[in-house]
Amino acid sequence: MLFGNQRFDATVRNALDTLEVDGPIATITTGWQEREAEDRELIEHLGCRTFNLMLHHRADEVFARDRTLRDAHRKRQETLRHKQDFYRIRLEHALDANHVIRQRRAPTEILADEQTASIEAIRELDRYHLAQCERVHAEFEAALRPFERPHVAAHRRELADMLAQSVALAITGGHVATILNRLRLFGIAELLDGQVVCGWSGGAMVLTDRVVLFHDSPPQGRGAAEVLDRGLGLAPGVVVLPQPETRLKLADEELVSVLARRFAPARCIAFPSRTEVTVMQTEGLAPEFVRPTGILELGTDGATEVLGIAPPPPSRPGIPATFHAEGGDNLAALELGRASNPGVSARPSAPLMARPLPAPLSRPSTPGLGRDSEPGGGEGGSG
Repeated sequence: MLFGNQRFDATVRNALDTLEVDGPIATITTGWQEREAEDRELIEHLGCRTFNLMLHHRADEVFARDRTLRDAHRKRQETLRHKQDFYRIRLEHALDANHVIRQRRAPTEILADEQTASIEAIRELDRYHLAQCERVHAEFEAALRPFERPHVAAHRRELADMLAQSVALAITGGHVATILNRLRLFGIAELLDGQVVCGWSGGAMVLTDRVVLFHDSPPQGRGAAEVLDRGLGLAPGVVVLPQPETRLKLADEELVSVLARRFAPARCIAFPSRTEVTVMQTEGLAPEFVRPTGILELGTDGATEVLGIAPPPPSRPGIPATFHAEGGDNLAALELGRASNPGVSARPSAPLMARPLPAPLSRPSTPGLGRDSEPGGGEGGSG
């Protein structure tokens, strides 16, 4: 189950209730890094039936006791950072070339051929980078055999017991590279056995088979969507694009078209707040979308299509809402709803607001249940 940002209006519990998921829920908040234990809002939202796997804390403990693994892990992450850097250099030039080609005047058939060749060059670069990442991971696994190392193995036994008692696993947002690395370190995907798995923002991105970092308008200038690494592959054939309200220029047909064509046949799906979809995977068949709620599919023609019913309006007036006009246009709007308790207070309800923190300057960009820092911001494959 893939969700949009859960910061102000959490919808995970309602979605799990719809699937009649009844029982303990394991949670992973490792994307919040050193604050992964600050999960009171998440516990309350899920009905106080959760237990936190504490993967960030477990990894710190493993690295403190196994210096060989720690040093090898750091070396691997440094290698991946260099690979990402050189990939990004080539990628930016390839995307610039594609932009220039799309502006040229030429006979239709010639221009179509050149645009296709340009997209294929970008796709080949993405494939090359993923292959490089896989090679680095394979060398690390072969040399260190982390699952066989005593401290990792002890934690995996505990995690296996905890997951065996759960009916679902919920992965929050946060730093996507950290989430992915901790899931990989402890082999969480291999420990699952029939649980419903749900994730939002960064937690949704790692469930796919290809994690894509993106921002059309970053502070430093023009953005370039880039592949970070392989994901867990639990939701294959999907590129998850959370928080499109602030990260995607959906009115720019060129940007939308290039993104959709580049990752086809995978479906590029944007997840505004309060949106969700259940992905049913049957062996040998393409993934099936069940009960999509307001998610946006990016088309190769540059248009966006709203899938499923519209999401419910936000309970918090004045926050960005997604308004779908006729014809599939996606427009940023402000929801001007009433306060949740009119006549008593003009202040809207915010059921999942984080409790005050003593050090405001160190406060993450998105607190509480949806502590979703920018996907990929900072580590670029480390963590």
